[in-house]
Amino acid sequence: MLILLLLANSLAFTIKPHFTPAHMDESAVYNYLALGDSYSIGESVLLEDNFPNQLVKLLNEENNQWHPARIVAKTGWTTDELQAGISEAKKNELLLPTYDLVTLLIGVNDQYRERPMEEYKPRFESLLKQAIQFAGNKATRVIIISIPDWGITPFANGRDREQIAREIDAYNAINKKIALEYKVQYLNITDWTREAANDPTLLAADGLHPSGKEYKRWAEKIATLIR
Repeated sequence: MLILLLLANSLAFTIKPHFTPAHMDESAVYNYLALGDSYSIGESVLLEDNFPNQLVKLLNEENNQWHPARIVAKTGWTTDELQAGISEAKKNELLLPTYDLVTLLIGVNDQYRERPMEEYKPRFESLLKQAIQFAGNKATRVIIISIPDWGITPFANGRDREQIAREIDAYNAINKKIALEYKVQYLNITDWTREAANDPTLLAADGLHPSGKEYKRWAEKIATLIR
């Protein structure tokens, strides 16, 4: 599910967060919460190769101090299932009250299960509101990541790839619009994931999910957004 200056501008619009290195306390330890589905846990790649863990590694290499990423995600989760997962984690006191960075990537399974698109908007908006609360009500500490296009993968053989692309684009139009409304950061990785149609190294062994190589691009871009 997927010169330099032009590409960077097309991938994200950026509102700089409050915790740039100039404002960071070198003695502090920061916390990161990743909310999502299989793309956040890194289905079919090693744990250290998913994008949240690669991101933390990059940040720590820059002499920042970040705890391991807290990931609330599961393969197959839709927006309502992520909501249930968050509620369960809070009930079991598995989450901190606030985090220094929160990422949200959700919606591919809503599309895959052919959920009505009009249901996605309010559910996604509710999740984003919670993400902002987790970020201490600081919207600039939240990054929404667009939904990858799984239609270019071998898993989609025999399916209408163009229709999948149109639907993914429609879902992303919804989440990007909401991101703008709430003034959070937005990272468009969808175009990158479509490059896997011609570069199989960007896919994991299951022929569906991104590889560690692809996740590295996401992590590197997120790192630039919060510097």
